[in-house]
Amino acid sequence: MKKILVTLACALFASFTFAGEYPDISISELEKAIENKEVILLDVNGSATYANGHIPGAIDFRANKDNIATLLGDDKDKLVVAYCGGPSCSAYKAGASAAEAAGFKNIKHLSAGINGWLEAGKTTEKADKKS
Repeated sequence: MKKILVTLACALFASFTFAGEYPDISISELEKAIENKEVILLDVNGSATYANGHIPGAIDFRANKDNIATLLGDDKDKLVVAYCGGPSCSAYKAGASAAEAAGFKNIKHLSAGINGWLEAGKTTEKADKKS
């Protein structure tokens, strides 16, 4: 009986620990999805970082979090990729969770983040300056 309780406790702990985790996507997989226009990108680095450089086509999550469901669109099967600074950053979860709350089911995490994107020699774009 004790073994069963310990096993159940471990399984319950694991389900809570990994709840809200999203599968990773590689830079090369993301590039293909961008090229094929099959992805919505959420930059969760903050508006100042976004303005200085983000993956082309990404949405500034921090500036748009109140209307993110509208910006994501109606195709709930479309791939949504959230990213932040890099592997040790967990801010991406706010964007991924918002997409999930909006009904999206195909959500991934670019764990390499913007730093990995830059280290791989990929280009970024700057936000348009508002007058």
